[in-house]
Order: sequence, then C-alpha cells, then structure tokens
Amino acid sequence: MALSDLWENSRQQLEGKHVQQIIAFAGDGHLRDGGNASEDFRSFLSKIPTLMLQEYADQCLNNSFTGSGLALQDVVNEIGRRLGFKVTNGRYRGGSGHIGFDGMWSIQDGHSIVVEVKTTDAYRIDLNVVADYRRALIKEGSISGDQSSILIVVGRKDTGDLEAQIRGSKQAWDIRLISVDALLRLMMVKQEVEDPKIIKRINDILIPREFTKLDEIVEILFSTAEDLKGDEITEEDDTEDEVKTPKFTPVAFHDACVKRIETHLGKSFIKQSRASFVSSDKQTALICAVSKEYARGGKTGYWFSFHPHQKEFLETAASGYVAFGCGSEQKIVLIPVSDFKAWLDGLNITQKEDRFYWHVIIYKLEEKLVLRRKQGADPID
Repeated sequence: MALSDLWENSRQQLEGKHVQQIIAFAGDGHLRDGGNASEDFRSFLSKIPTLMLQEYADQCLNNSFTGSGLALQDVVNEIGRRLGFKVTNGRYRGGSGHIGFDGMWSIQDGHSIVVEVKTTDAYRIDLNVVADYRRALIKEGSISGDQSSILIVVGRKDTGDLEAQIRGSKQAWDIRLISVDALLRLMMVKQEVEDPKIIKRINDILIPREFTKLDEIVEILFSTAEDLKGDEITEEDDTEDEVKTPKFTPVAFHDACVKRIETHLGKSFIKQSRASFVSSDKQTALICAVSKEYARGGKTGYWFSFHPHQKEFLETAASGYVAFGCGSEQKIVLIPVSDFKAWLDGLNITQKEDRFYWHVIIYKLEEKLVLRRKQGADPID
C-alpha cells in the first residue's frame, strides 16, 4: 500500500516513526531520481501536519543515516510549498544532461528561487556550481535573469564561514542564506497569520534585496503582530442589533475543529494560514474560524469575522466549506461555501481604511443555532 493511502486509512501506524522508517515503507525503500519511493515519499509529505515535517527535518540533521540528505531535500521543498511557492523538485544527484538544482520555487509575481540544500556548512560550497545551475535554467528559459535568485538552506545555525564566503563572492547580490530551523519558523509564522499581504512580505524575505533601510522588516514585524491579534469587533460595530457584540477575544482551537471535520468529510487537510486549510488532494478548501462563548442580553452567542480574501480562497477549489467552531471543537457549524456566499449580503460589515469584513454572529435559540443577520433580514437556522 502506498504511504499516502496508509496515512489516509491508518495514520496511527505511521505517527511517531522515524523518517528513515517512513522511507523504508515508500516504494522500494530507496530514494532515487525517478524512483517510486521518491514519488511516494513526496506525496506523503504533502499530507502530513507541519509538526511532523519539523520532526523529520530534525531527524535528518541530528541522526544522520543513508539518504538523510536526500530526505531533507524533499522536506525543504515541501516547506517551500507550504510557504506558498510553486515548487519543482530537483534531482538528488547531478548527472550528464541534467541541471543539478535541489529545488526551484516560484512565486506569483514571477520571481523564481533556485534552492540548494546542505545538511552542514562544514565543507565549503562551490558557489560557482550553484550559480551555474541558475545560469543553465535562465538559458533554457525556465527562469528569467532579472527575476531569479539563489537560496542556500543549511542545517546548522552557525554559518559564519559560509556567510563570509558568500559576501566575498561575485554572486553575493544574488544569494540568500537561511538555516532549516529559521525556514521552519518562517513557515509556522505564515500559518498563523491570515492577511495575504503579510504572507507575501514573509515570502519576500527569501529574495535578495538591500536592507540598509530597515523600514520594510519593521513593517513585516508590525503587520504580523497586528494580524495575530485578530479583528476586534466592538459594540459600536453592531449598534443596530438587539444583542450587543462583546469585544472579540482571540481563542485557538482551529486544529481540533479541523480534526473532527477531516473525520466527517473523509479528507485530510493541510494548514495554509491561521484559518485556511486545503485538502491533500487540493480539491477542497476550508475556512475554519473559532469563537469563545459569550452571554449578553439573556442570549448566548458566538462572534466571527469573514474576509473577502477568505471568500476568494474558497473559490479556488472545486468545493469549499466554512466552519465555525462555537465555544469548542465539540460544536461546529459546517456550511458549504455555495450556501454561505448567498447569505453574505444580509450580514453586517466593518469597513476600515484598508479592508472590510463581514460579521458572522451565531446565537443559541432554544435547542437550535441561528445565524443572525441585518435588521429586517430573517435569521437562518
């Protein structure tokens, strides 16, 4: 049975196993260019949770085994996908007639990054070889010279010698250097924010640019901190409603909700941002918002915000759902996006200088949950 099928049907058999054991289950058990084990292993990596990717990266770096560098290459490329890049896997080993890059990551604005993965910087890297990969890709038309760069991903954090080597080379302005640990952290930050503009700025960090002026980095940090606070819905936002909306209090049980939804829909979902998830087969998109329980005016309810970029995200897949976790993962309202979009015009909105969002207010009515809408619009059971 393929690893992906085993994960879908009996994941407890794979959870907690060392990555070397996982590879032994894949295909013929050996990672080779064009081999069935590589295809199986990469497909499996696309389905597993982020924390398992982190565990595998740590195991490749701290418990070296035959093929650990090849496995790390696949893990790093999967991190690139979860950062939002379109990724082309490179070759494990160079060969005549093949360009030997480890990965090629492309972003929506057209910029491409040629990725080189190293488990250690204990040995000097021939930067000319990596630069030759980029030149060859430019020559064959896969990337453009003015919209491409190199990213070297290394296992160690202590990269002083390699940094000095890069600064002293003629490729210095075309290369970025990052540790595997920092790349993992960047992915995790991306998965905890929601604003697409912030995600774009996070990805831009990996592209070489001159940072004498630090405003851009400060803006990323400030925007990320603001986004993590969530949207604050205050009583003034809902003055026409019978029940005043309490100030929004951030809570986090998205992942617990998604686990129940996976069981209900029979699909595995991969986290894209704080509230957005996509099925491993890329056919189903999910927005999952959560709220604590509020009691006001003799009624109990739950308050959420829904954004235009979340609507656009749901429309990218063949099917989509909006999920609202009400108080805990034990109470989830799961709505097909085709139904939910038809209700948006009846919801109140908050309009800010740079964005707006809809208020989704669900309250208890006897034994039912009801979606409250604008004054004059009928609530929805």
